[in-house]
Amino acid sequence: MNLDNSRILVVKPSSLGDVVHTLPVVHALKRLHPSCYIGWIVQAGFSAILEPDPAVDEIIPIAIPSTSDPHAARGAVLRATTATVSTWRKLRKRFRSRPYNVVLDLHASFRSGLLEIANPGGIRIGFADAKELNTLFQHYTIAPDPQKPHAVDKNLLFAEYLGCQPQPEDFRIATSPRARDNVRKLLESEQAPAERIVYANPAARWTTKMWTVQAWAELADLLIHRSHATVVFAGSSADVPYIRSITHRMKARPVVAAGKIDLADAVALMEICAAYVGVDSGPMHIAAFSRIPVVALFGPTDPAKVGPYGNGHRVVRSESLTCLACRKRSCDARRCMEEIVPERVYEETRELLNW
Repeated sequence: MNLDNSRILVVKPSSLGDVVHTLPVVHALKRLHPSCYIGWIVQAGFSAILEPDPAVDEIIPIAIPSTSDPHAARGAVLRATTATVSTWRKLRKRFRSRPYNVVLDLHASFRSGLLEIANPGGIRIGFADAKELNTLFQHYTIAPDPQKPHAVDKNLLFAEYLGCQPQPEDFRIATSPRARDNVRKLLESEQAPAERIVYANPAARWTTKMWTVQAWAELADLLIHRSHATVVFAGSSADVPYIRSITHRMKARPVVAAGKIDLADAVALMEICAAYVGVDSGPMHIAAFSRIPVVALFGPTDPAKVGPYGNGHRVVRSESLTCLACRKRSCDARRCMEEIVPERVYEETRELLNW
């Protein structure tokens, strides 16, 4: 398929980690076909991760409420359905004048299938194992390799299918001078040195992915006292109360960046960090693509499928349990996370960084 001067539409609205996992595909396409025009349908909250990226020519933000979020309020399905219909009409109007030639559906849901047919015509490509009748929307499908279960490897099949073999330089996240300047100002205001920084991410959408407050407090104190690290707790404004419950239990003083920086700033912050320590969430995948060492705490999810991509990372789990990777979003026991002890996570971090 000749993609020179083609208009290529990527459908991958969410989540943050999934958006990050799609970047190598887009980078490979643009590297080998610089004349192609790439548009991306993405949830508005994640568009900041794409804005500095020269490989993305057009960001098409949408706002459809999640129905899979464990904290979704009553009536989420109705609101999502209404938003989907409204979004489809807007996309149809937008694409009618300038349709795309190729549509890549990496989201593999019924809703993403609807969004892609808002584009009149064009070749539609999706996953052969997609659920929710998604395959009915596709002209061609790509069968995943069961020997390569990771989400990144699965997405890379699109690039390979289109004759764009990914290269190491395709695994990156772009940032901006503005974001770097915001990070510099934050560290200066906190009188924190811009070295030996550990990006600590304790929050996740699933409560079953989260570690205990006391464990986080103990780990942060260990990093600060023993390794003389600057621990920066990051997250959204909604995570601030939870993070404060951690810092109130600490003996040392960390930096709380949550609520003070946006998503683009978080990428710039990771660029200067020595390591990421945290739970399975979108920022973990940003860290792995930012080429900093990752120490990731896993319980209900499978690191073989969604762990930090690449070499030089550590995954910490309670390996003796038989219920790991259960994918439960609620659990009364939560032993898989609660049995991970702070000393072990500290030692994994120290050994990884040779501190």
